[in-house]
Parts: sequence; C-alpha cells; structure tokens
Amino acid sequence: MTHVDCDAVFRRTHPLYRLNREVWSRSMEAYSGGADYIRRALVKHVSEIDLEFEERLRRACYFNYPRKIARLITQFVLSSDARRDGADPVLEEDFSRDGMRTIEVMRQFSTLLNLFGAAALWVEMPFFDGEIDLERKNEERLRPAVRALSPLDVVDWGEGADGRLNWVIIEESDRLDAGPFLPAVDVRRRKLWTREEYYIFERDSVTGRIAMPAHGANPIGEVPIVYRTEADGFRLGSGHYFEDVVRISDAILNNQSEAQMNLVKQMFGLLVISEGFARGARREFAGHDESSTGRFSHVLARSAAIWETPEERGISRYISPSGTDCAAIREENAMLKRELFDLVGMAWARDLHQAQTAESKAWDFHAVRQFLTSRVDLLEQAETRAWELMSAFDPAVPVPKIAYNRDFSIPDLQSSVESLLGMKELCDGPEFRRQLAETALFLLEKVRRIDPESRRKMTEEIRGGRHV
Repeated sequence: MTHVDCDAVFRRTHPLYRLNREVWSRSMEAYSGGADYIRRALVKHVSEIDLEFEERLRRACYFNYPRKIARLITQFVLSSDARRDGADPVLEEDFSRDGMRTIEVMRQFSTLLNLFGAAALWVEMPFFDGEIDLERKNEERLRPAVRALSPLDVVDWGEGADGRLNWVIIEESDRLDAGPFLPAVDVRRRKLWTREEYYIFERDSVTGRIAMPAHGANPIGEVPIVYRTEADGFRLGSGHYFEDVVRISDAILNNQSEAQMNLVKQMFGLLVISEGFARGARREFAGHDESSTGRFSHVLARSAAIWETPEERGISRYISPSGTDCAAIREENAMLKRELFDLVGMAWARDLHQAQTAESKAWDFHAVRQFLTSRVDLLEQAETRAWELMSAFDPAVPVPKIAYNRDFSIPDLQSSVESLLGMKELCDGPEFRRQLAETALFLLEKVRRIDPESRRKMTEEIRGGRHV
C-alpha cells in the first residue's frame, strides 16, 4: 500500500461542495426550523433597540414552508409505491439494513434532492471475516444496504475518462460506544472509496488525532455511490432554486413578525405624556435641583395612574399602529405564499378564490404533472442503479424491473368503478375483460397499498381468467 496522507484526506473538498456548502446548510436549517432558525433568520431594524428585538424574537413563530414544499413534492411523487418485479422481498422491506423499507429510503433521497438539488444513495456491505454460508448470511444479516445522503455528506469526488466516478470521499459523525461502563468517544469519519480500494479514517474529537482503522480491496471494481443532481440545475452551471424558496420564506417570517408586533402595539399602545409632567416629576425626584445628574424613572402601567394639570388635560394619550398596517402586511404575505408555490411548480391555480375555466384547470394540472413526472424519471434511474450496485456486492441479489407511478391524478373511485362496470357491456372478450380487471387492480392500489404477495396472487387470478 502506498503512503496515505490522512490530513490531506480530511482537508479535501470539491469545488461544487465549497461553492454551495453555505447555501445547503441554510436550506437544511430552514427545513429543520425551530427557535434557532428564527434567531438566525429574523432581521433587526436599524433603529430597533435590543429590548424590542428580543421581545420580537420571543414572540416570533415560523411557518415552515421549506419543509412543507420539500415534503409535498415527495408525497406527490411517491404517493404510491413503485412496482419492483423480481425484487428480493427481504431487501425490499429492509433496504437500509436498519429497518427502513425501499420506499422510505427513496422518500429521504427525494426530499434531499428537493432541498439541495443534489443527493446520493450510498451502497454498503458489512465487513466480515472467514467463509460465509447461507445460514451465517441470514443469522448475521450479511447483505448490502442503501442509505440516502445529502450533498453535505459527499465532500469530494473525481471522475474518470469513462464518465463514471474514480473515487469519492464520504464524511460522517459517529459515536464509538464500547459499553455502559466505558466513556463514549465522538469521532469524525471520512470514507474514501476508489475503484480498487477503500479506506476509513477517523479523527478523535478531543485529541484531533487521525487513525485509519480499516483498509482493503474494493470487491466490485466501481465506486458504490449513486450521486445525482438536477439536470436543469447544477448541470447547467446554475444554483438551485431552493435558495430562493428559503429567501421568500424568510421574508414571510419577518413580515409576520412585524404584523404580530403591530397587533401587540394596537392592544397596548405607546403612552405619550406631556413635557410639563416629565419636568415636574424630575424636579421632585432631584429635590428641585434640575442640575442633578441622578437617573429618573417612573413606573407607568395600565394599573398605575399619572397626574396632569388643568392646562395639560387631554395631552397624555396612547398611540398605536392602525389596523390598515397589519392588513397590508398580511396581504403581502398571502401574495408571497402564492408566488412561492408557483415558483416550485406546485400551484394548481393562481387564485383559489377565483373561478377557473376548464382549460385553465387542465393547464395547471398538466404543469404539475410534468414537474412530477420529470422527478420520477430521476428517482427510478437512481434506485435501479442502487440495486445494480447491491447485486455487484452480492450476486445473489436480483436486479428488479422497477416501474414508478406516473399517473398523478386523484381518481373518483365510485365514478371510475361505475365506468368500468359500464364498459363490460361493450365487449365480452376475455382479453378485454382481463384489461378491465387489471385497471380495477390499479385503482385499488390508488386507495390502499397491496403487499407484493397479494398483488401477485390477484395478478395470477386475473391472467388465469378468474375475474368478473
């Protein structure tokens, strides 16, 4: 083995990673939400005192539109599970080797892709020594697994002349726990995979020392990762649109905070008192010595009164923002929300309160359908490639024929069934009736998930002629 510079491996980052790390981190924080993100995203006015800004921070609430959008796209795209003809049922139900089904790992991958415009599927095989037979394989669960990674985890890579990856570096945090009676150790780990070898490096969080606990030959001859970016994003040399989603969401947060504080000020108002009252109170505090440098304060509240002279009657008063100010802010936020969903291609109508023509509705649905279909193509290709890498690690793993759903309509089940029953009268041929039965099975899967074994039996019944 040639000498390996461990420090150099921990220093390396890809230009795409360096260019987008800050934006990706901000998108992740916006998706996570919570008080920490409010403190980062809320903007303090130039003339706002610290006391007022701290009150605004404590009162602010965050409508997490970035999370809603990222999850909404995934929910539509993966509203029904894909067909995986020939897939190993054990792997399909435990794709990640820690209990996550294939559809759940792909949901993570899809959501990461929505957030960052880039995501990865990492295929790993457990390390083991000695011979392996079927009994040991099942007992120790020695099978490949797939994890979804964000682009923040894939820190560097290089491509070969054939257009495929030559090597990749994955970064992760881990906690080494040797048992309840020994202290746990937090480590930062980097995994380097080339087409020929793999290396694992760990940096101790306390000492900073770097060790290489594992190194070996790559048994499959290719880098076991599926890294995908959106074709109309980074592959065109541009940034990702989700940065704009976050900025619009931040604008809504700040506007909402202003409207909230305006409402508070309408309820309590700002007390204005006469200069004469203030001067008189100060003289009394200073012992009739206006040159005194002592600090003067007077508690004023709804339960505490002030006094005034007959000449100053009516001068003291409360002032507050008008209701028009709050209404204007809320109208601005409503507009920003409409534009936000239209920006990502998930708006069915420009204004839900206005009647739409049939042509307008059809066009809105067509735009959304095309958006979702293009995303399905990418997910389908990525999952197929992940199965191929799993099969490379373990030839006993078959590569299934994968077909994702591309019909994103929401059917009216009652009318659909009535239409199918009516179509039975058109033709009594066995092939025609078989097609009707398969369509009915497709509609049933729209309503509830059918496990693979039940679907296989129903398909056999249909193709065997045992259908209505």
